[in-house]
Formats: sequence, C-alpha cells, structure tokens
Amino acid sequence: MFVSFCVSFLSHLCFFILFLSFCVLLYSLFCVSFLSFCVFFVLLMFSFRAETLLSSSSLLSFSPNVCAMQQIKGTDKKYFTNCKQWYHRKICSQPTVITYECCPGYEKIPGEKGCPAALPLVNIYNTLGVVGATTTKMYSERAQLKEEIEGPGSFTFFAPSNEAWAALPTEILDALVSNVNIELLNALHYHMVNRRLTSEELKHGSSFASMYQDSHVHIHHYSNGIITVNCARLIKPDQHATNGIVHVVDRVITAISNDMQTAFAAAGLTSILENEGQYTVFAPTNEAFEKIPAETLNRILGDPVALRDLLNYHILKNMQCAESIVSGTPMETLQGTVLEVGCDGNQMTLNGKAIITKKDQLGTNGVIHYINELLIPDSAKTLLELAEGSSVAMATKLFVEAGLTTHLTGSEALTMLAPLDEAFKGSVTMTPDMRKLMTNHIVKEQMSSKSLYHGQELETLGGLKLRVFVYRNNLCIENACIAAHDKTGRYASMFTVDKVLTPPMGTVMDVLKADDRFSLLVGAIQTAGMTELLNQQGTLTFFAPTNDAFNALGQNNEILHIEKEIFHLKNKILHM
Repeated sequence: MFVSFCVSFLSHLCFFILFLSFCVLLYSLFCVSFLSFCVFFVLLMFSFRAETLLSSSSLLSFSPNVCAMQQIKGTDKKYFTNCKQWYHRKICSQPTVITYECCPGYEKIPGEKGCPAALPLVNIYNTLGVVGATTTKMYSERAQLKEEIEGPGSFTFFAPSNEAWAALPTEILDALVSNVNIELLNALHYHMVNRRLTSEELKHGSSFASMYQDSHVHIHHYSNGIITVNCARLIKPDQHATNGIVHVVDRVITAISNDMQTAFAAAGLTSILENEGQYTVFAPTNEAFEKIPAETLNRILGDPVALRDLLNYHILKNMQCAESIVSGTPMETLQGTVLEVGCDGNQMTLNGKAIITKKDQLGTNGVIHYINELLIPDSAKTLLELAEGSSVAMATKLFVEAGLTTHLTGSEALTMLAPLDEAFKGSVTMTPDMRKLMTNHIVKEQMSSKSLYHGQELETLGGLKLRVFVYRNNLCIENACIAAHDKTGRYASMFTVDKVLTPPMGTVMDVLKADDRFSLLVGAIQTAGMTELLNQQGTLTFFAPTNDAFNALGQNNEILHIEKEIFHLKNKILHM
C-alpha cells in the first residue's frame, strides 16, 4: 500500500515537473518572439525616421555615393559633414537638420537606391553648369575665358556660387561687367590656379599663385573641417573635370591690395606686429573710440604698458575667417588672455556681443574685422573699472561713498576684497563704522590668490591684519571665501568674496565678554584661571556654550560650583 502510494506520488511529481518545464519553454519562446518583434519595430521606426531626414530625392545615408549635408533650418546654407566631423545641433545658434544628396560626380537612377550612376567627366566650363555655378559660367563666356577652360591644361577654379555673385555690391559688379575683357577677366583669373588641387591638398596656412599676375590666394583648413580661400568658404569641393577641378565657394574672392601694416594705420592703430605670421585683428572704428570717456582714453593712451595691452588684446594669434566660426570658441590674444569668438545667425560675435561691423578684410599677413566697440582688457583697467558691470555693484557703490575713489582710480598697488551683492542684507547706509569696514576691504598690496597661503596676514588700508585660511575646497580671508577668479588690473587686483568681512574684534576673551549670552562661561573661565590663556596670541577654536546651554544642565549640576570640575574643564579646553 505504501509502495503504491509512493509510486503514484512520484508519477504525479514527474508529470508536474514536465508540465512546468513545458510552460517555461512556452514562456521563453513568447519572450524571445516578443523581444524580436520589439527590436523589429524599433528598427522599422528608426528606418522611417531616417526617411524623414532625407532630401527630396529620398536617398539613404548608407546608400552608395550619398553625401551627408548639415543645413541650417530656414536657409539654403549647407555644410558638408561626415562621420569624423559632425557639427553641433546648432550652427551659429540656429538649429540644423541632416540631409543627403549625391556625392560629386554621381547621380540617381529612378527606382534604385542612392546615386549609382557615375557622371562622365567634362571640361571645367561645362562642369560649372553641372554644379550649378551658372553665373560664373555666364561671366566666363562674356570675359572670353570659355576657350581657356574648355581647352587643354590643368586648372583649379574656385567658382563663386550664383548667390555669391548676387551678394556682390552693385558698384563692384558694374565695374567688372563694364570692362569684361580686363576687369572681369582679371577677377576670374584670380579665382584660378594653374594646377589641379583637391581639398586634401588645400593645407592650412598654404598659399598658391593665382592666374592673375601670380597674386596669391590664401588657404585655411580649420579643425572643424571648414576650408576657406581668402576667407571664402568651400561649399561644394572636389568637382572633378577633364582639365582640372572646381570648388564652389560662397563669395566672390577679393584681391589683397595692402599689407596688414597699412591697414593698421588706416584703422588708427600703431604698427605692433613685428614678426611675420597670420593674425586676426579686431580693429576699432572711430565710433568705438568716441564711446570711451575721455579721461579713461587719455589715461590709457598716456600709459605705454596699458596701451600695449589694449592693442594686443585686439589681435588673435591666428587667422580666423568669419565663415570658419560655427559656435562660440575661446581664442588666445597676443595680450595673453582670451576672447570668445562666436556667431549668432549671420552675425559674428565677440564675447557674446554683435559688435563686428565689417568682416574679412584681408591683408597679406592676416585678416581684419572692424568693430564698433573698444575692447579694454582688465590689465589696462583701474580698480574702479574692474568692479564695473560685475556682481559687486553694491560694494563698488559703498567704496565710492566711503571716500575711497582716489585709491580705486590711482596707481597704488592694492587688492580690493569686493563682497558679492547678495552678501549685503537689505539697504546699507554709510556710517563711520561702515566707512571703516570698507577701508578694511582693501589690502595694501597687489596680490594674486595663487600666492596666498594658510596663516598669512594681509594688512588693510585701515591698519587691520586679515588672516588667510586655506581649506581643501576653499580659500578664505577671515570669514569670507573667494567666490570668483581674480581680476588683475593695471596696478591693482580684485578678489570677489562671498561675505562681508568680519575682521577680528580682539581676543577670544574680548569677544566672549562683549556678549551677554556667555556671561556664565566667562565666569567659569575666570574661576578656572584661564583668562590669560584666552587673551594670548595664537590660533584657537573655541566651542563656546551659551548661558542657555549651562542652564539646561539643571540645578543639581555642580560643574560651575566645584573647583575639581572646573579644573577638568580647563584641561579639556587646553587639549582642544
């Protein structure tokens, strides 16, 4: 009977295990199928999304001979891109989309993916029509250049787009077309080099003799992939022809007629480029100088050191054409600090401001951009000028009201400790105590926060000694910590601090005696004979219990009444 029961139980158990295994198998198959369906669905949606990013020709990015283009929304402005050089989602603060089109030399075949058909090579004249530079093609015929670019030879033609010709000022275009056999022909020859040059051969900083009196064109190949010739951007590079190559550019290339030194003099700047090189100069207009207060301008012009810093602050160490900028980028000046060169739409910006009135004026050793605002570096400013337009407006106002303007505008070597505006609570009125407090926010030496060390003492104009405390994550002067990078002026520096300084008001014992909340503690200290200790010079940290803290001990606590307990209190503080 028992054996039969066991056999029956084991049989049912085996059946249950088999059934459970079958269920697990079905569940696994369902999960795999469902997962596969999800993956398929995601891929399908991704493929559908990719289709929406295609140009009107519905070319897939992975199809043969298809090139990706990044286009600024709402404009016809495009940038070639590839897997190695993706631009930001915005160019010059404007959103972009990726589109696709046939790579140079290929075209679509109806019903097939991508651009499988290779176009037959034709001469440069006909290639101009293929790439859409029809205005350049028309002017080439009018200037009797057609025969030259149809015939034998090997040329590189930097062909302006139709839009480039349309953007040319009317008076310049009229001057060219009124004398097609000389002026227009010369202009077109300046766009040509008597050899075949692919975009890979257009190296940064290189120059090539053009076919107009061997006048050189200057190439810049930037790290973001943009290539310029005399600051004109290549928008359709490497269009091959039987007798050369065509690069479509976004503007008509202008000849360089004067040296940078001459341009400097014309802009009112002295000759400060002593060495050969490629520079970018932001040249202030007369209007820019007129905006500066006469007192400030005369002070800088009369100070050779400040003037040199001012001029060098307007010069970048490399040549930066406007079309090479796609976003704000810090760039080093000859003065040693940086300017943020950026763009906003079609405007080039400096430090976020659209102050550039004329772009890309070429010289043989660089490019000039005209600006309507003078750039004054910190190193040419007074203390008062350093504080203007910053987050320390309240402190600046109080320094002036305290009668410290002479110190803020003079040539003394000082360091101003300027509290942030939020450090001041409510309205602040000038009183004798406030005047003294502000005087103690100016140190009698020009300093850098990099040179401060723990325990250092700084003497103020008010004769007070301020202590420096160096922590792992903070650098503090008394109770206030430095909240921003130093600003170093011509003679003085400014530290921005997060609090109004509370200078030491005596010894620890003096502070305790002046506050009624510590009367019981003061009595205990005197009873324990510790007054002399807390009046000594040194560095102590004292956790001072208030009267309320002592009262919370209760009436039966003898700590303040038994000499032995007070002795232990003394020892405890000594060990601290």
